[in-house]
Amino acid sequence: MAALGWDECDVILVTGDAYIDHPSFGMALVGRLLEAQGFRVGIISQPDWTSAEAFRALGKPRLYYGITAGNMDSMVNRYTADRKIRSDDAYTANGEPNKRPDRAVTVYAQRVREAYPGTPVVIGSIEASLRRIAHFDYWSDKVRRSVLTDSKADLLIFGNAERALVDLTHRMAAGEDIKSIRDLRGTAFMVPAGWLPDQDWGVHNSTRVDVPGKVDTHPDPYMMVQQNTASCATENGGAKGEVDEGMVEPKPVVPVEVVKTIRIMSREERQAMAKEKHNKTVVRLPSYETVSTDPVMYAHASRVFHLESNPGNARAMVQAHGERDVWLNPPPLPLRMDEMDGVYDMNYARAPHPSYGKAKIPAWEMIRFSVNIMRGCFGGCTFCSITEHEGRIIQSRSEPSILREIEHIRDKTKGFTGTISDLGGPTANMYRLACKDPKIEQSCRRLSCVYPSICVNLGTDHSKLISLYRKARAIPGVKKILISSGLRYDIAVRSPEYVKELVTHHVGGLLKIAPEHTEENTLSKMMKPGIGAYDEFKEMFDRFSLEAGKKQYLIPYFIAAHPGTTDLDMLNLALWLKKNNFKLDQVQTFMPTPMAMATTMYHTRKNPLRKVSEDSEVVETARSGKIRRTHKAFLRYQDPENWPILREALVAMGRGDLIGNGDKHLIPSWSAGEGNAPDPSRRTPSGPAPSAKGARSGIVASAQPPARHQGQRANALTGSLTARQSLDTKPRASILDTIKVKKPAAAAPAKGAKPAPRGRK
Repeated sequence: MAALGWDECDVILVTGDAYIDHPSFGMALVGRLLEAQGFRVGIISQPDWTSAEAFRALGKPRLYYGITAGNMDSMVNRYTADRKIRSDDAYTANGEPNKRPDRAVTVYAQRVREAYPGTPVVIGSIEASLRRIAHFDYWSDKVRRSVLTDSKADLLIFGNAERALVDLTHRMAAGEDIKSIRDLRGTAFMVPAGWLPDQDWGVHNSTRVDVPGKVDTHPDPYMMVQQNTASCATENGGAKGEVDEGMVEPKPVVPVEVVKTIRIMSREERQAMAKEKHNKTVVRLPSYETVSTDPVMYAHASRVFHLESNPGNARAMVQAHGERDVWLNPPPLPLRMDEMDGVYDMNYARAPHPSYGKAKIPAWEMIRFSVNIMRGCFGGCTFCSITEHEGRIIQSRSEPSILREIEHIRDKTKGFTGTISDLGGPTANMYRLACKDPKIEQSCRRLSCVYPSICVNLGTDHSKLISLYRKARAIPGVKKILISSGLRYDIAVRSPEYVKELVTHHVGGLLKIAPEHTEENTLSKMMKPGIGAYDEFKEMFDRFSLEAGKKQYLIPYFIAAHPGTTDLDMLNLALWLKKNNFKLDQVQTFMPTPMAMATTMYHTRKNPLRKVSEDSEVVETARSGKIRRTHKAFLRYQDPENWPILREALVAMGRGDLIGNGDKHLIPSWSAGEGNAPDPSRRTPSGPAPSAKGARSGIVASAQPPARHQGQRANALTGSLTARQSLDTKPRASILDTIKVKKPAAAAPAKGAKPAPRGRK
C-alpha cells in the first residue's frame, strides 16, 4: 500500500486459502476483477482467527470486507467423510493443516465485526453459497440456520458472483447504503418478517409449487349442493330458543346481472403480463423452525429450491428464521462468452505469492499447467454441489482466449516442460454444449439434461471441442495436451469422433471416469446413467486405443454408502469389480454436503426427485459408522484389512459361499497375515472344512495365499486389453502395482505351514 501510495483500501478480501494469483482460485479472480474496475483491493490470506488483530492488518476498508472460506468448504476441507480431521490441506503452503477454522465464513465475519464495528460485510464463495438457506449439517448432524443469521453479514453473494460484485461495489462507491441494495440477482439478505420490495409483489406458498402430501379436492363453487339439515342440526345446533339457520329453508336467490368490460389482449401482451407477475412473485419456503423438526417438509423445501434454480424462470424465495426472513433473489444470469474471456484474460501473475518462498502448495502444483475452459454442469448428480453453486447452464470461453492462456503458461509459468495437464472444468466434454432452443432453456424445469435420458433438445455436438484440442496441440512449444477433468461418457458416446480424438491424442495411459455405481437402485438416486453407457464407452475406448497402438486404461471412481444403497447393491458392485479385474486404489464414501439433493435423502429418508409426502418413497441410507465402513470395504475387497468386516457382512447376508480361496470367491477364508486367523480344526460359518483339492468356502491348510495359475494373467486396471486371447502365459503385474500402489510386505508364513505348490488354484 505504501509503494502504491494508498492511504486505504476500497475493499479488503479475506480468504482461508493461501494466495495464488491464478484464475482457478476465486480470490485472485475476484481481486483482479475489482482491480480492473478501478478499485483498490487488499487481500488477507489465512489470518489468525483467534483474535481480531490480524483483520486490522490493512486498516479499515472504505467500502466493505469480502469474506470467503476459500476454494473449498471449510468443513469438507478439514474433515473426511468419517468426520476425522484431515492430516493436510491442499490449499496451504506445504500442505500444513489447521490453517483455517471450522465454518470459516462465520468466524471471519465475526472477527471483522470486532476489528471495525459498523463496516459492511459481504460473504461469498462455495461455503456461503451452499448455506444460504436452512440446511442439514453433516458434521453436527442437525439442521442449521442460514449462514446469514450466524455471520450477521449484510449481504451474501452466491453462484457466479462477477456481475453482482461489480454492480454492488460501484453502487456503494456512489454512496448507496448496502442495506438498501436489494435488487441484485444472485444475492441473499435478511429482512423483517413479511417484507416485500413493493406493493406489486405477491407471495406463493411453496406448496403451490410442489404439494407435499395428499392433495385435498377443492369444492366446485359453481356446483349447487343440497344442504344436509340433519347434519347441521346435530353439529351446529344452537342454545334453546335460538334460530338455527341450518334448519331454515333457504329463500330463492334472484340473480343480479353484472356487466363486465371485456378487453381483448394480444398474445404478446398476455405473455408480458404473465412474465411481469411471475417476476414479482416470491416463493415462501417452510420456515427454519419447521424444516429443522419435520423431515418431510425439509425434503419438500429442498425439492422446491431445486425446481427454482433455472435463471430463466426462477423466482425469488424467502424463508423465515424466527422473527426475520432470509430473502433470496433469483440466481445470476450466466456470463456471456466475451464476459468469460474478460474474466480469464486479466493480468494474473500465475504464481503463488512470493511470501511463500519455495514452499509447495499442493493445489497449485496440481493445476499450474491446466486451463479452465468452461463452468457449470447440466448433469445434475444429486451428490454434487456444482449445480447449486455454478448452475446447469454451461458458460464457455472462446477458443482464442483459451489458446492465449496456453501461451501464457508456456511463457510465464516456471517449470513448464511442454505438457498441459488439463483442458476442462467441472466436466471435460461439456464445452459449448447447450439447449438447441434458448426459449426452451429459459422455461425448462428439469433437474438434469441427461437423466433419465439425454434430452432431445440438448446439443451433443463435440466438433467445437475437437477443434479446440487440435489447435491447442498445434501451439509451438506444446508437446502434449492431457485431459484430466471427469468425462461425461454417456454424452461422449454420441460423438465417436470425439472419443477417437481423445483416446488417440489426449490420454496419458490412464483416463478418469466415474460410473459411481453399477446397480440401478443406487444410480437412480444419484441421477447417473446405467452401467450400459459405461460398457458402450469402454468398448470405444478399447477399440480406439488398439487402433492407436497404445495400452491405455480407465480409472473408475465409485461411491460407497450413497443414499439408497443397500448391502446387496455394494456386494453386486464388488462382484462386478472382481469380474472385470478392477482393484481400486482410492475410493470415497458419500459425504453429505449442504443443500445437495443426496444430502436431503440422507437426512430425511425421502426422495426429493419425486413429490414428497408422508407416505412417499423411503430412501434407505447407510448412517451408522459400521455400515458405512462395510460399504467402503466392498469397494476394496482385495485389501486384507477389509476381510474380517466383509466376512461378517457376507455371513449375515447369507452369502458365506463367497468366502474361500477359489476363483468364484470374493474374499479368502483367512490369511496368515491376519492376527485373528481361526483354528484350522474349526469350521467357518460359510460351510464345511475344505477338501484336499483346496478351499471353496472353508479354512485352507496352506499358510500362504494360493499361487496364481500359470496361464492366468494378473488383474489389469480395467481388464480391457488383457481380456483378449494371447499366447503369452507369463503372469503380469497389475497396472496399479506399477503406478500408484506400493506392494505390501510379504506376510511371514505361519509356523509349521508349507507353501502351496505353484500352479495350484
